[in-house]
Amino acid sequence: MNTALVTGGSGYVGTQLIAALLRKGQPVRATVRSSDRSADLRAAIRRGGVADHDLPVVVAELESDDAWASAVAGCDEVYHVASPIPVEQPDDPDELIVPAREGTVRVLRAARDAGARRVVLTSSFAAVGYTPKPGAEFTEDDWTDPDQPGLAVYPRSKVVAERAAWDFELGDTELVVVNPTFILGPTLTTRLGSSMYLIKAMLEGTMPVAPRARMGVVDVRDVASLEILAMAAPEAAGKRILAVADGPTTSFLEVGQVLARRLGATRVPASEAPGDDLPRPIIHNDRARALGWRPRELESTIVDSATSLRELGIVSEG
Repeated sequence: MNTALVTGGSGYVGTQLIAALLRKGQPVRATVRSSDRSADLRAAIRRGGVADHDLPVVVAELESDDAWASAVAGCDEVYHVASPIPVEQPDDPDELIVPAREGTVRVLRAARDAGARRVVLTSSFAAVGYTPKPGAEFTEDDWTDPDQPGLAVYPRSKVVAERAAWDFELGDTELVVVNPTFILGPTLTTRLGSSMYLIKAMLEGTMPVAPRARMGVVDVRDVASLEILAMAAPEAAGKRILAVADGPTTSFLEVGQVLARRLGATRVPASEAPGDDLPRPIIHNDRARALGWRPRELESTIVDSATSLRELGIVSEG
């Protein structure tokens, strides 16, 4: 079986993807951006119930050409998950946009030069549906306008990076892009991303008022399974694929209500931030389902998110 490369291996999505591939018996190589992340990655994979002793790990940074040729060498499949995510919005947008764009192109170039069969790129719904649209109904044909007034730097970076990927000349290497909505679900890593910090804040009572938003949600395990399907399916080549759970989209307030009802959480926000009513987007996942993808039910994803934080001991509800 051919070796798969997973970039951003120590992250929230990367660890679940690597664990899923190893469970299938596929040889995997992973990249991390610094040597201290290697131990974190291995611990996360073991939490996923998978042995890590056959997992080669390469240190490769998105902002440097060093190590990418050796990272991709011999890999027929490349899952490009790594992406810079700011702790706070940078003063200079290029601090985020340039690494996102150049890092994506750098990985694609290495994959092409190594003769990889296909690259599955993890993009975001931020590149699809952050421009208002009548009816708030979104498919893979939609694109966020990166130049619209008021657009935050992170979604802008996702649009720019994905556009750069589609514009890059890949030769015989195929490209598939997966665009997840807001990702929740159990974490294998103790380095929490922004979505799991939200669950932690709700459980701990440090979010007295829920941000006013309406969004699609997808389970991190389902993102991993969709990317594996997207890598295998011939008909996925050259496609964008939205990843979102079935059913109505949700709000942060409703997420908190699930935590209260299902897990007895008593410190979740009871109200939303002031503001106008927002449209509840309709986000289609027909293309993903056509590949045989069947996402988890949203409520179970929310419950599993909180349960994993409790089991890891990184939430304080006293």
